[in-house]
Amino acid sequence: MIIAIDGPAASGKGTLGKRLAAHYGLRHLDTGLLYRAVAKSLLDAGKRPDDVAAAVAAAKALGSRFDEAALKTPAVGEAASLVSAIPELRAALVAFQRDFAAIPPGAVIDGRDIGTVICPDADVKLFVTATPQVRAGRRAAEYRAQGKTIDEATVLTDIFKRDERDTSRAASPLKQAADAHLLDTTHLGIDAALAAAIAVVERSKQR
Repeated sequence: MIIAIDGPAASGKGTLGKRLAAHYGLRHLDTGLLYRAVAKSLLDAGKRPDDVAAAVAAAKALGSRFDEAALKTPAVGEAASLVSAIPELRAALVAFQRDFAAIPPGAVIDGRDIGTVICPDADVKLFVTATPQVRAGRRAAEYRAQGKTIDEATVLTDIFKRDERDTSRAASPLKQAADAHLLDTTHLGIDAALAAAIAVVERSKQR
């Protein structure tokens, strides 16, 4: 079984993906970490986030394990948003993601173009969202939990910028697949969101 989860930054799709994977005994891939890993590699090497050749080279050198704490910083997140708009990079990572999904017994994969491009034939598709203000609050809380000092207004501005880039880029823009189930988590905690997602999966399995 392949469960595809798409949605904007800080919508809760990553946490939901992990919980769904654990519930169904599936592997989980947060594809945002792939782009963050490429972005961090470029930053560490003193390269620009829009350096196509360097980004593709970094993608080809990716392993399968990531230091999430090192990747989930404001600087890496901003660079990842820029890196993810590079068509050549997205193409380079397609095979990695599809191969991951194809390994039995399946996987839960979350990102921006999973249900539309990476796994268009996924058994279940979810589009997870929340208001920009709620997403900014979640992301700011995440940074604070890591001991980082962050201004929530700055995070909100970044959320708006990332939404614009994600939805307007030419390569695999963020959009809800026609057959994806919309899950708005604005007023849902993770337990309620998980319960709602499981209900969607169970209904899909009965068809």
